[in-house]
Amino acid sequence: MQITSDRDKVAHLLRRFGLGASEAELEYYVPKGVAGTIDALLNADGADGFGVDPSRFAPPNNKVVNMRSAEAWWVSRLLITQRPLVEKLTLFWHDHFATSAEKVDAAVPMIAQNEKIRTFALGRFEDLLLAMSKDPAMIYWLDNQLNKKGKPNENFAREVMELFTLGIGHYTEKDVQEAARAFTGWGYGRRANGRQITQESRIPRGGVTYVFDPQQHDDGAKALLGNKGNFTGEDVIGILSGQPQTATHIAEKMWEFFAYEGPDEKLVSRLADKYRNNGLRTSVLVRAIMESPEFYSEKCVRRLYKNPVDFCIATLRSLGIGNHLKSALSQDLDEQQQRGVLAVTGQIASSMKSMGMQLFYPPDVAGWDWGEAWISTSTMVERMKWADRIFGQRSIFRQPLYRGPLMEAIAGFDTPEAFTTNLCSLFDVPAVPSKLSALSKAARKGNLQRDPMGVATNVSRLIFCLPEFQFA
Repeated sequence: MQITSDRDKVAHLLRRFGLGASEAELEYYVPKGVAGTIDALLNADGADGFGVDPSRFAPPNNKVVNMRSAEAWWVSRLLITQRPLVEKLTLFWHDHFATSAEKVDAAVPMIAQNEKIRTFALGRFEDLLLAMSKDPAMIYWLDNQLNKKGKPNENFAREVMELFTLGIGHYTEKDVQEAARAFTGWGYGRRANGRQITQESRIPRGGVTYVFDPQQHDDGAKALLGNKGNFTGEDVIGILSGQPQTATHIAEKMWEFFAYEGPDEKLVSRLADKYRNNGLRTSVLVRAIMESPEFYSEKCVRRLYKNPVDFCIATLRSLGIGNHLKSALSQDLDEQQQRGVLAVTGQIASSMKSMGMQLFYPPDVAGWDWGEAWISTSTMVERMKWADRIFGQRSIFRQPLYRGPLMEAIAGFDTPEAFTTNLCSLFDVPAVPSKLSALSKAARKGNLQRDPMGVATNVSRLIFCLPEFQFA
């Protein structure tokens, strides 16, 4: 479907670069026009409206921030943020620099890495790459704390080329070996009384930071991608960032994340040239994608499979859950209310996991499989169940802390047709008359006056399994 109107283009931008084209989001962005919306999404200055410490998500019984707390913290941020593009890019880079708590089973360094990604998400790629290369969670994930002079460990050096910069086939085994030598001595540990204590076998936890051990660094001459010198790890980061193939690799991967798979070479080359000529500033690449005619083409619009974040977070933001959660977290909560917050954020994280994405747990170093891989028999069942998770009899959203915004969103509609039209508008469902008729028929099976939540469950089950609803 080719789109031409500003409203449709803005909605398309919000589905891809934001966290859903809800009515509230459209009301805010549409008056700005397409150019104004692009500027607003890219403007990452100022607070994101979240500002909640991860400790607020610690279990009340022990106050320890664990990985469930970390997931709840990020889910809440996704729901509340006023900078949706930054969160979407944080998800992109989290997948690109895939680090899993399956191995790095410690919430503090995983959250710290996540915050680091957020800080550099729209900046220079070289700065982000250097920050990730010195990140304790990444170092432990790819074993670079074991990389020592005379006994190089090639794990990180290989992945920094294959996954983070050049891509498969654009480097040699000799390049990997030489880069590994440059990264010797890079580890993590603690600093105390002017001394640094390097750790090797223990999972990095609170208070751990990047440390460099000059005694374990190979300072000999190295040859890498046609360059020769006594390279350090920082030098390698600079060399890799300066390779034209790095710009091409990132531009193609980012286009496929935000637009569609398999872009032609001319399009990728155009984007990569702009990226490289502007110092690999990610904000420039993102703007170039947003402003590309191909982004608004029939090949792109409503053709990208929704990942679990786009599916779950967008529906809840459209229902006002994010604003309500923000209000709750801004107050001093008693233990019961605190458990209510943890229950709802935990339920969202659990549902997303059942749909194939557990935040902080990418399946391997290559990250998640995207596109059509999100859709399977089991994940479609979970997508249909999402209606029960929100509106069903046993839904945690029926508790007093959340029932208000749900009822406000669905109450006040006297006919099944009006009720159905409202839900379709809320959930940004493509208008297909034959489908609207079937949805209204489902609404007639319940009682709008006595049980609007039950009617919403019946209708939403059908909405969430519509083929059209699986695409953003």
